[in-house]
Amino acid sequence: MTALRAGVKLLGFIAMTLPGLPVQQALIAVSQTGARRFPHLYHRAVAWWLDIKLTIIGEPVHGKACLIACNHVSWMDIIVLSALTPLSFIAKKEVNSWPGFGLLARLQRTVFIDRDRRQSTGSSRDEIQERLKAGETLVLFAEGTSSDGFRVLAFKSAYFAAAESADVVVQPVTLVYRGHWGVPMMRRRRPFFAWYGDMDMGPHLWQALAQGPIEVDVICHKPLTLAEAGNRKALARQAEEAVRRGLVQALTGT
Repeated sequence: MTALRAGVKLLGFIAMTLPGLPVQQALIAVSQTGARRFPHLYHRAVAWWLDIKLTIIGEPVHGKACLIACNHVSWMDIIVLSALTPLSFIAKKEVNSWPGFGLLARLQRTVFIDRDRRQSTGSSRDEIQERLKAGETLVLFAEGTSSDGFRVLAFKSAYFAAAESADVVVQPVTLVYRGHWGVPMMRRRRPFFAWYGDMDMGPHLWQALAQGPIEVDVICHKPLTLAEAGNRKALARQAEEAVRRGLVQALTGT
Protein backbone atom coordinates (compact mmCIF):
# COMPACT_ATOMS: atom_id res chain seq x y z
CA MET A 1 0.00 0.00 0.00
CA THR A 2 2.80 2.41 0.82
CA ALA A 3 4.45 1.75 -2.56
CA LEU A 4 1.14 2.37 -4.32
CA ARG A 5 0.73 5.64 -2.46
CA ALA A 6 4.26 6.76 -3.35
CA GLY A 7 3.70 5.90 -7.01
CA VAL A 8 0.41 7.80 -7.20
CA LYS A 9 1.87 10.85 -5.48
CA LEU A 10 4.95 10.85 -7.71
CA LEU A 11 2.91 10.53 -10.91
CA GLY A 12 0.62 13.33 -9.76
CA PHE A 13 3.62 15.53 -8.99
CA ILE A 14 5.03 14.94 -12.47
CA ALA A 15 1.64 15.66 -14.05
CA MET A 16 1.44 18.96 -12.14
CA THR A 17 5.01 19.94 -12.92
CA LEU A 18 5.52 19.28 -16.63
CA PRO A 19 2.81 21.69 -17.90
CA GLY A 20 4.16 24.41 -15.61
CA LEU A 21 7.72 24.36 -16.97
CA PRO A 22 7.05 26.26 -20.21
CA VAL A 23 4.72 28.62 -18.37
CA GLN A 24 7.45 29.64 -15.94
CA GLN A 25 10.01 29.91 -18.74
CA ALA A 26 7.71 32.32 -20.56
CA LEU A 27 7.04 34.34 -17.42
CA ILE A 28 10.77 34.76 -16.77
CA ALA A 29 11.06 36.26 -20.24
CA VAL A 30 8.05 38.60 -20.11
CA SER A 31 6.94 39.23 -16.51
CA GLN A 32 9.14 39.41 -13.42
CA THR A 33 6.05 39.70 -11.23
CA GLY A 34 4.55 36.60 -12.78
CA ALA A 35 7.86 34.73 -12.53
CA ARG A 36 7.88 35.40 -8.78
CA ARG A 37 4.20 34.59 -8.25
CA PHE A 38 3.77 31.42 -10.31
CA PRO A 39 6.16 29.17 -8.29
CA HIS A 40 4.33 30.23 -5.12
CA LEU A 41 0.98 29.08 -6.52
CA TYR A 42 2.55 25.92 -7.93
CA HIS A 43 4.14 24.94 -4.62
CA ARG A 44 0.92 25.56 -2.71
CA ALA A 45 -0.72 23.02 -5.02
CA VAL A 46 2.21 20.60 -4.60
CA ALA A 47 2.04 20.88 -0.80
CA TRP A 48 -1.66 20.04 -0.95
CA TRP A 49 -1.10 17.08 -3.29
CA LEU A 50 1.75 15.64 -1.20
CA ASP A 51 -0.28 16.01 2.03
CA ILE A 52 2.11 18.52 3.60
CA LYS A 53 -0.18 20.34 6.02
CA LEU A 54 1.19 23.77 6.89
CA THR A 55 0.57 25.87 9.97
CA ILE A 56 1.85 29.44 9.55
CA ILE A 57 2.69 31.17 12.83
CA GLY A 58 3.40 34.87 12.55
CA GLU A 59 3.48 36.85 9.31
CA PRO A 60 5.97 36.63 6.46
CA VAL A 61 7.35 39.99 5.36
CA HIS A 62 5.44 41.52 2.45
CA GLY A 63 6.03 44.61 0.38
CA LYS A 64 9.75 45.02 0.94
CA ALA A 65 13.04 43.27 0.30
CA CYS A 66 13.61 40.38 2.70
CA LEU A 67 16.35 37.85 3.36
CA ILE A 68 14.79 34.85 5.10
CA ALA A 69 17.29 33.11 7.41
CA CYS A 70 16.02 29.62 8.01
CA ASN A 71 16.99 26.24 9.41
CA HIS A 72 17.30 23.44 6.86
CA VAL A 73 15.74 20.01 7.40
CA SER A 74 14.74 18.46 4.08
CA TRP A 75 14.26 18.89 0.34
CA MET A 76 10.64 19.44 1.40
CA ASP A 77 11.73 22.83 2.78
CA ILE A 78 11.62 24.14 -0.80
CA ILE A 79 7.94 23.24 -1.11
CA VAL A 80 7.08 24.50 2.37
CA LEU A 81 8.79 27.88 2.05
CA SER A 82 7.64 28.45 -1.54
CA ALA A 83 4.06 27.84 -0.38
CA LEU A 84 4.55 30.56 2.25
CA THR A 85 5.14 33.55 -0.05
CA PRO A 86 6.68 34.37 -3.46
CA LEU A 87 10.44 33.91 -3.10
CA SER A 88 13.64 32.50 -4.54
CA PHE A 89 16.45 30.52 -2.93
CA ILE A 90 20.17 30.82 -2.34
CA ALA A 91 21.66 27.37 -2.94
CA LYS A 92 25.03 25.69 -3.33
CA LYS A 93 26.20 25.48 -6.94
CA GLU A 94 25.96 21.66 -6.96
CA VAL A 95 22.15 21.91 -6.95
CA ASN A 96 22.33 23.44 -10.44
CA SER A 97 23.55 20.11 -11.85
CA TRP A 98 21.05 17.83 -10.06
CA PRO A 99 18.80 16.03 -12.58
CA GLY A 100 15.34 17.56 -12.57
CA PHE A 101 15.81 19.53 -9.38
CA GLY A 102 18.45 21.73 -10.99
CA LEU A 103 15.98 22.75 -13.70
CA LEU A 104 13.31 23.53 -11.10
CA ALA A 105 15.82 25.58 -9.11
CA ARG A 106 16.80 27.60 -12.18
CA LEU A 107 13.17 28.24 -13.05
CA GLN A 108 12.63 29.57 -9.54
CA ARG A 109 15.50 31.98 -10.23
CA THR A 110 17.79 30.50 -7.59
CA VAL A 111 21.06 32.25 -6.78
CA PHE A 112 23.80 29.60 -6.90
CA ILE A 113 26.86 30.09 -4.68
CA ASP A 114 30.18 28.29 -4.38
CA ARG A 115 30.82 27.71 -0.69
CA ASP A 116 34.20 26.09 -1.38
CA ARG A 117 35.80 29.17 -2.95
CA ARG A 118 36.25 32.21 -0.74
CA GLN A 119 36.84 34.51 -3.70
CA SER A 120 33.37 33.72 -5.04
CA THR A 121 31.68 34.99 -1.86
CA GLY A 122 31.93 38.62 -2.94
CA SER A 123 30.37 38.10 -6.38
CA SER A 124 27.60 35.94 -4.93
CA ARG A 125 26.90 38.55 -2.28
CA ASP A 126 26.70 41.22 -5.00
CA GLU A 127 24.15 39.16 -6.93
CA ILE A 128 22.10 38.66 -3.77
CA GLN A 129 22.23 42.40 -3.06
CA GLU A 130 21.02 43.21 -6.56
CA ARG A 131 18.07 40.87 -6.18
CA LEU A 132 17.23 42.38 -2.80
CA LYS A 133 17.46 45.90 -4.23
CA ALA A 134 14.78 44.81 -6.69
CA GLY A 135 12.51 44.15 -3.70
CA GLU A 136 12.66 40.36 -3.80
CA THR A 137 12.53 37.79 -1.01
CA LEU A 138 15.44 35.33 -0.90
CA VAL A 139 15.87 32.31 1.37
CA LEU A 140 19.25 31.64 2.96
CA PHE A 141 19.69 28.26 4.66
CA ALA A 142 22.17 29.83 7.03
CA GLU A 143 23.44 26.60 8.61
CA GLY A 144 25.08 25.71 5.31
CA THR A 145 23.70 22.15 5.46
CA SER A 146 20.64 20.23 6.61
CA SER A 147 20.08 18.56 9.98
CA ASP A 148 17.72 16.06 11.58
CA GLY A 149 15.22 18.75 12.56
CA PHE A 150 15.79 18.34 16.30
CA ARG A 151 18.49 21.02 16.46
CA VAL A 152 19.69 24.19 14.79
CA LEU A 153 23.31 24.32 13.70
CA ALA A 154 25.45 27.45 13.92
CA PHE A 155 24.54 30.07 11.31
CA LYS A 156 27.27 31.13 8.89
CA SER A 157 27.44 34.91 8.70
CA ALA A 158 29.11 35.58 5.32
CA TYR A 159 25.97 36.28 3.30
CA PHE A 160 24.20 38.34 5.96
CA ALA A 161 26.27 41.29 4.72
CA ALA A 162 24.00 41.31 1.65
CA ALA A 163 21.34 42.88 3.88
CA GLU A 164 23.33 46.08 4.36
CA SER A 165 20.79 48.27 2.56
CA ALA A 166 18.42 50.18 4.86
CA ASP A 167 15.49 48.87 2.79
CA VAL A 168 16.28 45.20 3.49
CA VAL A 169 15.14 43.19 6.50
CA VAL A 170 16.24 39.76 7.67
CA GLN A 171 13.40 37.55 8.87
CA PRO A 172 14.32 34.46 10.91
CA VAL A 173 12.01 31.55 10.06
CA THR A 174 11.83 28.25 11.93
CA LEU A 175 10.73 25.08 10.16
CA VAL A 176 9.34 22.41 12.49
CA TYR A 177 8.46 18.97 11.12
CA ARG A 178 6.05 18.41 13.94
CA GLY A 179 3.51 15.71 13.16
CA HIS A 180 2.78 12.57 11.15
CA TRP A 181 -0.77 11.33 10.55
CA GLY A 182 -1.99 13.84 13.13
CA VAL A 183 0.23 12.70 16.01
CA PRO A 184 3.59 14.11 17.17
CA MET A 185 6.52 13.16 14.97
CA MET A 186 8.46 10.42 16.78
CA ARG A 187 12.26 10.39 16.58
CA ARG A 188 12.35 7.07 14.71
CA ARG A 189 10.05 8.50 12.00
CA ARG A 190 11.98 11.74 11.52
CA PRO A 191 14.60 10.26 9.10
CA PHE A 192 11.74 9.44 6.71
CA PHE A 193 11.34 13.19 6.15
CA ALA A 194 14.53 14.92 7.34
CA TRP A 195 17.16 14.65 4.60
CA TYR A 196 20.69 15.05 5.91
CA GLY A 197 24.11 13.45 6.06
CA ASP A 198 24.83 11.06 3.19
CA MET A 199 21.20 10.10 2.43
CA ASP A 200 20.52 9.50 -1.28
CA MET A 201 17.84 11.76 -2.74
CA GLY A 202 15.94 9.21 -4.82
CA PRO A 203 15.26 6.57 -2.14
CA HIS A 204 14.55 9.25 0.46
CA LEU A 205 12.00 10.99 -1.78
CA TRP A 206 10.21 7.70 -2.48
CA GLN A 207 10.21 6.81 1.21
CA ALA A 208 8.78 10.19 2.21
CA LEU A 209 5.99 9.98 -0.36
CA ALA A 210 5.07 6.53 0.91
CA GLN A 211 4.76 7.56 4.56
CA GLY A 212 1.63 9.67 4.44
CA PRO A 213 0.55 13.13 5.63
CA ILE A 214 2.85 15.27 7.73
CA GLU A 215 2.34 18.51 9.63
CA VAL A 216 4.90 21.30 9.35
CA ASP A 217 4.95 24.51 11.38
CA VAL A 218 6.43 27.60 9.73
CA ILE A 219 7.26 30.15 12.42
CA CYS A 220 7.89 33.68 11.10
CA HIS A 221 9.83 35.69 13.67
CA LYS A 222 10.20 39.44 14.07
CA PRO A 223 12.29 40.93 11.23
CA LEU A 224 15.81 42.12 12.04
CA THR A 225 18.08 44.70 10.39
CA LEU A 226 21.82 44.92 9.98
CA ALA A 227 21.76 48.48 11.29
CA GLU A 228 20.13 47.42 14.55
CA ALA A 229 22.39 44.38 14.99
CA GLY A 230 25.58 46.37 14.35
CA ASN A 231 27.39 43.89 12.10
CA ARG A 232 26.75 40.76 10.06
CA LYS A 233 28.04 38.37 12.75
CA ALA A 234 25.73 39.84 15.38
CA LEU A 235 22.86 39.71 12.88
CA ALA A 236 23.54 36.04 12.11
CA ARG A 237 23.71 35.27 15.83
CA GLN A 238 20.38 37.01 16.54
CA ALA A 239 18.70 35.16 13.67
CA GLU A 240 20.13 31.84 14.85
CA GLU A 241 18.90 32.43 18.40
CA ALA A 242 15.39 33.26 17.17
CA VAL A 243 15.21 30.16 14.95
CA ARG A 244 16.56 27.89 17.69
CA ARG A 245 14.18 29.32 20.27
CA GLY A 246 11.26 28.73 17.93
CA LEU A 247 12.27 25.12 17.35
CA VAL A 248 12.72 24.35 21.04
CA GLN A 249 9.39 25.93 21.95
CA ALA A 250 7.54 24.06 19.19
CA LEU A 251 9.05 20.66 20.02
CA THR A 252 8.57 21.01 23.78
CA GLY A 253 5.18 22.68 23.66
CA THR A 254 6.34 25.63 25.78
